[in-house]
Order: sequence, then structure tokens, then C-alpha cells
Amino acid sequence: MTNPGDTSTRTATVNDSDEEPTPEESARNANRSTTPGSEGFKAFIGSGWAQRDEALPSARAQAQYAAARRAAVSAAFPGVRLIVPAGDMKQRANDTDYPYRAHSAFAHLTGWGSDSEPGAVLVFEPEGGEGHVATVYFRERAGRDSEEFYANPAIGEFWIGARPSLAHVAADLAIATGGIADLDRVFDAVDTSTLVLREADAAITERVDHARIRFAAEQALSTNASDAPFSIEVGHEHAPDGELARVLSELRLVKDEFEIAEMRAAVDATQRGFTEVLAELPRITSEVRGERVIEGVFATRARLEGNDVGYGSIAAAGPHATILHWTRNDGPVVPGDLVLLDAGVELDSYFTADITRTFPVNGSFSPVQRQVYEAVLEAADAAFRVVKPGAIFREVHAAAMEVIARKTAEWGFLPVSAEESLQPDNQFHRRYMVHGTSHHLGLDVHDCAQARRDLYMDGVLEAGMVFTIEPGLYFQPDDLTVPAEFRGIGVRIEDDILVTADGAENLSVGIPRTVAEVEAWVRGAAG
Repeated sequence: MTNPGDTSTRTATVNDSDEEPTPEESARNANRSTTPGSEGFKAFIGSGWAQRDEALPSARAQAQYAAARRAAVSAAFPGVRLIVPAGDMKQRANDTDYPYRAHSAFAHLTGWGSDSEPGAVLVFEPEGGEGHVATVYFRERAGRDSEEFYANPAIGEFWIGARPSLAHVAADLAIATGGIADLDRVFDAVDTSTLVLREADAAITERVDHARIRFAAEQALSTNASDAPFSIEVGHEHAPDGELARVLSELRLVKDEFEIAEMRAAVDATQRGFTEVLAELPRITSEVRGERVIEGVFATRARLEGNDVGYGSIAAAGPHATILHWTRNDGPVVPGDLVLLDAGVELDSYFTADITRTFPVNGSFSPVQRQVYEAVLEAADAAFRVVKPGAIFREVHAAAMEVIARKTAEWGFLPVSAEESLQPDNQFHRRYMVHGTSHHLGLDVHDCAQARRDLYMDGVLEAGMVFTIEPGLYFQPDDLTVPAEFRGIGVRIEDDILVTADGAENLSVGIPRTVAEVEAWVRGAAG
């Protein structure tokens, strides 16, 4: 990796309207900087470049849908200034950052995905009546005659490639744009009614908090502080900010046609990734860390067809499959064991699939493995049969649990009957499946997480909703409540489900699910 210590700065934060680096940023690698500083060098590197192609693009396909989403948000907050940051780069170590991903709410409202500019901010500015003017502020590219062009490894085009102009983004997203320095005027106008998406960017949130306090103080002074005491809640106690987060989350509960098309594409890409994993089984079983090979093969497909994986892939072989969020993926893959692969491709639009398949490494389930697998499949199918408009979301989980309770009771694992275990005060069967059966899916793998319970867990299913169905059974290697032959077996089957006008569609049904299909899939991949 080229050494960014050869430059003098990292990116400036949004607080620096003059775009100068903070002292900490300047000092971090100053002792290693070798960037030429002579006037002759500056003149030479800033000249002799071909003219850019400044042709503006047509608006991207998602722009019209993003505009409709913004209109819905505007209607929910008449006369209120709203600030939705994309978020900035996050430091990984010294002068290296994690790969950038904009906040999902920002992406949803702008249509800007993997090509988003770090530090961008979407502002809804109230205008006459109850509407808003929406503007995306970001740090526009610097001219080639500026030091930023060659001396800033975080945003300089010499380091990271071409960056868009304000005009380019305005045309691409069909939205007004402004330079990051212009954002100062927004903060100058902040009042106590202004709302910010708090979790997206800590620096932006802090500025809004301070601006609201300043405004409240000025108002109190202007109306005689002794007669009009003022107070304003900030931090996690500022409830109106939570209302904004809730509305933005609930806006994603029902997908539009663009979102549904993206979900289909993400599932299709994920299916190809799963198939490519199986094709590499000979190599996977020959490596000491075979789980890492699984992870790497799938990640390659994700990068080829999208932005990245939608979450840390779970490539759990043998007893690791009993660990619900096993992401170390550093174990061997041994013939005779099962592999639980939970992974999803995140497209450049940020929409992600979330699919799990469990398969036998050698192409054949053992009798006990088959017994567990078919119980989980029965639970998944029972849950799917519940899905239709008008059903309640929690009923999907209840249907799966009825099967899990019945099966574990039949096998003698429960201290009571299945009916007794299903009582709220018991739930003994949940020892073997402590997680929920379903979660909404979209821009976040656990989408719409801040929606109200009466719209989520107790919500009525509507056409256009997309969520998972993912029952499982997990028998820990040291669980003495089950016979020895069950211990160390973990099975999960997870599909991505679209609610349709008259029922439901399993978007991932094309990925083998039954015992016979899975065995044939593995054997066919092995040749």
C-alpha cells in the first residue's frame, strides 16, 4: 500500500469550513511527510492536465423514487428543518480507514449508494407553506491547482481518483447540491425545532446540539430570562430527534418497485456466490482454515457484483454452526460435518440479501443431521404459509416455534409437552433456538430497526414488505440435555420473503432447500 504518511494531511472534518486539517490530523504523520513544498513543484504539478469531460449525466433510475421518499418525509415534518448526514470515514488504524459506507437513511433519501461522498449531508430546509427544499451538501472536488489535489490522501484525486462536481451530483441525483462550506449557513439558522439523525455523524450531531442550545439561550435573553427560563434536551434525551429516526425507519417497511428489483438482484448475486463456494469444496477441505476460504470465495462474488458483503459472513463448519454469530471463520471444514453459510451480497445501491443454507461437506446428510435439517425445513415452511397481507408479523415466528417445540418434545429434549413449552412462562424449546424467526430486510440487513413495535413485531403485513424467515436448531457440543449424537449440530435455513398482493414469494427459493436438493447440489458442484 502506498504510504499516506508521505503527505501532510488527512481529510478535514465538516467543522472546518476553511477545509484546513485539524492539528491532530496534521501531526499524525508530519514526521514522515516528504511531499515537495516548493513553489516550482506546485506550479508544475498543477499544470499540463487535459481538460475534463464535464458532460452531465441523466438522472439515475433511483432518483424519482428517492424524491418520492423525501416528499413523504417532508409531509411528516411540516415547517421543521431536518438534517440527515451520510456520515464520515471511520478510522481503522492510524492513517487507514474502514471502507466507507453512507448511512442507510441518507442513501434511501438521496439514491446515493456506494459512490457517496464521505461527510455529505442532506438538509430539508422549510420553505413557504409546509414543503421543504432538499439539498445535498458535500465537499466538492478541488482543482488540480490546489494542494488538496495531490497532498490529501483521504480526498485528493491523485490518491483516490476522480471525485464529482456539484453539478454532476445535482444532475445524477436530481437534487439541489451545495458545497460543504455552505453548510455553515444551515447551522447558523438552526433553531430548537431543528431535527438531526443523531446516529449518522457524531460531529454533525454535536454541532446541532450546540446550535439549538445557543438559539434557546438567545431567545431567552431576548424575552427577559428572569420571566422566561429556557431549557433544551440534548443527547439521547432529545426525543424529537428519535421521532425523525423512527419516521425514516418506518418509511422503509414497504418497498417500492425499485427496491424490490434491487432485492431480487441481491438474492440472485448471493445465489451465485453460494454456488461458487460449493465449487471450491476440494480446496476448502484441504486448508487448515477452510472457513476462511468459504468467506473469501463469497466475498469475491460480492465485490464483483456489488459494493461488499451485506454483513460479516458466517461460514460455520461443524460445531461452529451452533454459534449464532460465528464470524471468526478460522476453523477447518471436515467431511462428515455440516457447514452453515449465512451470507448476503450488498449491491452498489446498498440493498442486501440475507440467506442461510446448511449443507453436508461430503454431499450426504447423516441420519441425525437429516432429522434435524428436516425439522428446521418444516418450521420454515410452516412460517412461510402464514405470510400474506393482513397477517401479523409475529405470527410468522409463532408458526415456526410450534414446529420447533413439537419436534424437540418428540425427541425427548423438553421437560414438558410441546403445548406446555409454548406457554409464555415456559418456552423450554427456545434453548435450542434463542433467536427470532424473521426480521425486515433492505438497505440494512436488520432493516427498519427503529420502527415502532406496533408497526414491526405487531405490525400487519402489507404487499411490498421484505423480510427473512430463518428458523434453526443448535445443539451445543456440551449440551447434556440432548443425546451425544445431536451435540455439535447446528442447522439454519434462511430465505428472503416478499409479501405480494395475494400471498408471498420466496425470493431465494431457487437456492436448494430440501435434503435431496442440497445433497445433489453439493455432489454436482464437486463434479
